[in-house]
Amino acid sequence: MRMLHSDPGHDLTYSDVFMVPSLSQVGSRLDVDLTTPDGIGTHIPVVVSNMTAVAGRRMAETVARRGGLTVLPQDIPLDVVSLVVSYVKGRHPVYETPITLTPHDTIGDALGLIHKRAHEAVIVVDGDERPLGVFTEDDAAGFDRFTQLHAVMNTDVQTIAAGREPDAVFEQLSDPRSGAVPVVDDEGRVLGVMTRTGALRSMIYPPAVDNRGRLMLAVAVGINGDPATKAKALAAMDVDVLVLDTAHGHQQRMLDAVAAVRSAVPDVPLVAGNVVTSAGTRQLIEAGADVVKVGVGPGAMCTTRMMTGVGRPQFSAIVECADEAARLEKHVWADGGVRFPRDVALALAGGAANVMFGSWLAGTYESAADTLRDLDGRLYKEGFGMASNRAVKNRTRAEADVVRAKKELFEEGISASRMYLDPERPGVEDIIDQIVAGLRSSCTYAGASTIAELHERAVVGVQSHAGYDEGRPLGTSW
Repeated sequence: MRMLHSDPGHDLTYSDVFMVPSLSQVGSRLDVDLTTPDGIGTHIPVVVSNMTAVAGRRMAETVARRGGLTVLPQDIPLDVVSLVVSYVKGRHPVYETPITLTPHDTIGDALGLIHKRAHEAVIVVDGDERPLGVFTEDDAAGFDRFTQLHAVMNTDVQTIAAGREPDAVFEQLSDPRSGAVPVVDDEGRVLGVMTRTGALRSMIYPPAVDNRGRLMLAVAVGINGDPATKAKALAAMDVDVLVLDTAHGHQQRMLDAVAAVRSAVPDVPLVAGNVVTSAGTRQLIEAGADVVKVGVGPGAMCTTRMMTGVGRPQFSAIVECADEAARLEKHVWADGGVRFPRDVALALAGGAANVMFGSWLAGTYESAADTLRDLDGRLYKEGFGMASNRAVKNRTRAEADVVRAKKELFEEGISASRMYLDPERPGVEDIIDQIVAGLRSSCTYAGASTIAELHERAVVGVQSHAGYDEGRPLGTSW
């Protein structure tokens, strides 16, 4: 990356900078390879942060199917983590997971599940898992919640034979209104569902899979207790990436934890953070980290900077930490502060190998929180920061009351925030499409066909607040 202007004398965040177009030999956005240079195995630079209200099994499988990675939160009991890992590893890498119910289940049962998947359909099956009908929310109109599904489902069910190529599926579903269609095996049993858009996406996004072809996922580990023992247990579950996570990553306890985990599980990629300086980056890498997470305070649900005055503008933090990591032949992830696709491109231009997303994805079908409706009928989910009082209560539920009470006095995050589902982009895949479209265009403007080339070729300038406002379209939420 080259700076267009001389050192402005102060640190910069994403809104302070812009990228200048360069001579490009990249003929098409689809010629850009977004495989991340950190060697993790992801095909798009999307890592879902380990936020309890965001990262769960639905998010993990959906994001991995589109080439990204989800980090499960550190406060989930190991037996539950084992179930989630087995579940995600057992999902099909191309077909979406169906919601299935029987003909005698009710509309109320279906409506309680239907907003957990972006395809918004329930497949009604018989005792042998063969499809009998399809139910969507529109089918409930005029019926009470106790009406059984056989009375309202659409019985004109088309199916897709397992193994058909995505382009053939796309052509089969030529009617844009076809919705979710069951994928069936040779005996007619449901294996999954596909939509026209899903078939199109599967032609664009290679799934992130392990060496056995199963969807990938990561799990966060705290630095208290015995992180090495927990890391060994997670490795035995076939967790693909371990993320040692604490708000202040540049501390001795973190360095000791990294060294202990690295010794216990030498072959599993290890991510550690968070830091914002070259010194913190260097010491985490020297302790054994493969990737360092960069970011203190930029997250939408984080109040650290307002509570403590501690942190650093994110773009400058990424540039400094990425330079140090590259010197040591390692990588950094940009954690927090991305609110628009432009921010993702700038993080990668600054040297990040991957980008973490939290609150941006909280208001989606796939996030872990329950889907609720407000008085106007709009769908929303409740999000909260991982240093909030609510998160601390969850994390310390096994500790003595007096210990919990003391810890709850110290919060640096928002405990409850309504995250409304965008009617135009209600699913995480919709947001991934938006991010990837912007990023591919950024690469073509820079003349880059890979993320590494984007960092190498990007020319970044500093702008005023008026300059940033000039780039915002009028009459929108951008």
